[in-house]
Amino acid sequence: MIPRFGEQPRSDRKYILRPGVYAILPLRGAVLLTFQSRPAPEIQLPGGGIDPGEGPMRALHREVLEETGWRIGAPRLLGRYRRFTYMPEYDLWAEKLCHIYVARPSRSLGPPSEPDHTVLWLPGRDAAEALHNDGDAQFLRRFLR
Repeated sequence: MIPRFGEQPRSDRKYILRPGVYAILPLRGAVLLTFQSRPAPEIQLPGGGIDPGEGPMRALHREVLEETGWRIGAPRLLGRYRRFTYMPEYDLWAEKLCHIYVARPSRSLGPPSEPDHTVLWLPGRDAAEALHNDGDAQFLRRFLR
């Protein structure tokens, strides 16, 4: 069974399934995160939606590069969780199926290409406390143990 974090789904709403990939990126005692200033300010694990026809690995590499400017190596799936949420940038209620990976940041190619994203490096415990999403924070805490 896939665990759920966040709000309970409501029977009066139609949720669209949105699979996504997200990365825990540790390097020298710190974790690479992204600060997204819009639509609402949030500190997040880098990642995002899997586009139609795109596989999870390709999406993971693309999303991390767009949101951080970093290439990654040796990704490994840690697990999955679900969360039901409103996505204002798409004006839809989503059932997000989040695939969490751990990978090695291998090379910085420059700043993020995704608008409204800024790279953050935080020590592990601080990173887990700073994350906006409880599911991401739980996976990061589990990884750090």
